[in-house]
Amino acid sequence: MAHRIPPLRSGHVLDLLQGSRDYFPALVDAIDAAHGEVWLETYIFDFTGASAEVAWALERAARRGLDVRVVVDGFGTPAVPPEWRLRLLGAGVRWRTFAPTGPLSVLSPSSWRRLHRKLCVVDGETGFCGGVNVLDDLHDPNHGALPAPRFDFAVRVTGPLVQEMRTTMLTLWQRMRTFQDLRHGDLGGALATIRGTRAAREQPPPRPSSLPGARAALVLRDNLRFRGAIERSYRRAIGRAREEIIIANAYFVPGRKMRQALVTAARRGVRVVLLLQGRYEYFMQYYAARPIYGALLRAGVDIHEYSPSFLHAKVAVIDGRWATVGSSNLDPLSLLLAREANLLVDDAAFAAGLRTRLLDAVQHEGHPMLAAHYERRPLRERVFEYIALGVMRLALAVQGKRRYW
Repeated sequence: MAHRIPPLRSGHVLDLLQGSRDYFPALVDAIDAAHGEVWLETYIFDFTGASAEVAWALERAARRGLDVRVVVDGFGTPAVPPEWRLRLLGAGVRWRTFAPTGPLSVLSPSSWRRLHRKLCVVDGETGFCGGVNVLDDLHDPNHGALPAPRFDFAVRVTGPLVQEMRTTMLTLWQRMRTFQDLRHGDLGGALATIRGTRAAREQPPPRPSSLPGARAALVLRDNLRFRGAIERSYRRAIGRAREEIIIANAYFVPGRKMRQALVTAARRGVRVVLLLQGRYEYFMQYYAARPIYGALLRAGVDIHEYSPSFLHAKVAVIDGRWATVGSSNLDPLSLLLAREANLLVDDAAFAAGLRTRLLDAVQHEGHPMLAAHYERRPLRERVFEYIALGVMRLALAVQGKRRYW
């Protein structure tokens, strides 16, 4: 159960959205057309630039009397500007923070389990899933204005999966309410919420759909029922690849099994192309990735680093048909600790659209990492790599995840 990969189901219309430039207008249009409810989960909810348009849309929906719920992560969104908090709460938006942080939170291993998924469901009919936060493409909370748009993707979905997305979000909402009731000593309220959560989770599985449209599945990672499903879905697709694997991933520090799967695929003649972060963002993720490159380069994997702006994508296309778009990085924080959500897709047209955008980025915006250049990298970089990887391994050891390596 902990590693179950859900079956692909037909009947979906999928629209690939690149960055906030595509995602925000589609999201705002859906919210403005809503007639019943808007539920949103995101790691970061920022209010700078174009992201404010999403906040305005949520306020408008709440003032029309809709059920508007927003869940943000306590680390990704530590604070909301006071003026926006007053506007949203005054309009009736129900806003909750997952795992709020304090000054010493980083010292608690349990605080590393974050809500990193990005989901939205409107009226139970239209869903959004991907890696794009409510954050303007040209703004970064830590680095300020960006020289070029952040490279990222989301998907707009209609079809059977939207109800699965809604149930997933309802389960988290009710679970957070349970903990809130317990903190306030309301045992009766907590028990009632638990019963509601169990009922929502134990709905009979949807019947297979024979509707036309793309085949897709929602695959989750949490610390209860779906602890390894996303990683396993990647490894299964990589193991079945016959011609080509293209992966774009922001924080790429895969575990032993994933690394071996990529090496094995390259050695059996599969073209393996990785588009990875080439612009410094966070010390640990940036430098811990570098020691991984050596074995991959020796096996014939093509590695390209994206540097016009921050690479934030978590996507892949395999053999021109299988594709995934979601929130999960290929690093231990995502694969072992955070709550994540990815869409798996089996559809040639959708995969072709994503493949075209990735190869364009590889060819025009990626810098190839050559094996000879990698072997000659400066001692200073190697020291930073050693420190970053050591810190990451220590963090995993504290979490009891030594087997990842």
